Parts: sequence; structure tokens; C-alpha cells
Amino acid sequence: MDEHIGARTHKVNLLNRGVGAISGVRDVKAFNESEIILDTDMGILSIKGTDLHVTKLTLEKGEVEVDGTVDSFVYTSPKEPASERGVFGRLFR
Repeated sequence: MDEHIGARTHKVNLLNRGVGAISGVRDVKAFNESEIILDTDMGILSIKGTDLHVTKLTLEKGEVEVDGTVDSFVYTSPKEPASERGVFGRLFR
């Protein structure tokens, strides 16, 4: 999937820590009310907060809209997603 890196613009817009629009999204890996995990063209993006919801998803365009209270955005390198490192990789950083 690395052939898509750089093919689209990856952009994060956040208004008042509550309404966000993200472009350059390949897939939604997981989501619940406290975390949304996105596979983007720039790596895995973890959005943490409270009352988080995916309000719009258009994977054909690579766009996701979220709402809730956002506390943090954390990227993981596209070459080493946290999910692929396994338990020992997370323990021994």
C-alpha cells in the first residue's frame, strides 16, 4: 500500500477540539467513544478523547469526519504500526 503515500493530501482540520475533518485516510481500523484509529497516507493516526463519533466516512475520497472532545492526535510511523509490533514490541520500546 505504500504506493498511495503522497498520492493524496493528508490534512487534519479541528474546530474547537470538537469537530474534525481528516483527509488522506485509507481505512478506519477501530473506533469507540474514547479512541478512533485511522490508517492514513502518513501513518496510523490515533485520536483520543471523550464521546468520539465517526460522523461521516467516504473512503473513496479518503475523508473522515469526527466529533466529540478531542484530547490528542498521535501518529505511528507507516513502517511500524503499533498493531504490528505485538505485545513485546510495546513492552520493550
